[in-house]
Amino acid sequence: MNYNIEAERGRLQLTKEELAARLRITSKTYLSYVRGDTAIPSDILLKMSQLFHCTTDYLLGLNDTQDGT
Repeated sequence: MNYNIEAERGRLQLTKEELAARLRITSKTYLSYVRGDTAIPSDILLKMSQLFHCTTDYLLGLNDTQDGT
């Protein structure tokens, strides 16, 4: 599960449906990304990174800090 994505969604106080709409995907697709059932395409991951103002590594749990340090 991609916990950092869910944490950032919560920080911005967005519902799953609202975030999915901003990413121009369905909420079902969003949930499959968060659960790790489906790999997140790079364009969607970059949109999330820009929206949340953090690194893609952080979103994927590869780094513990949002700014990559």
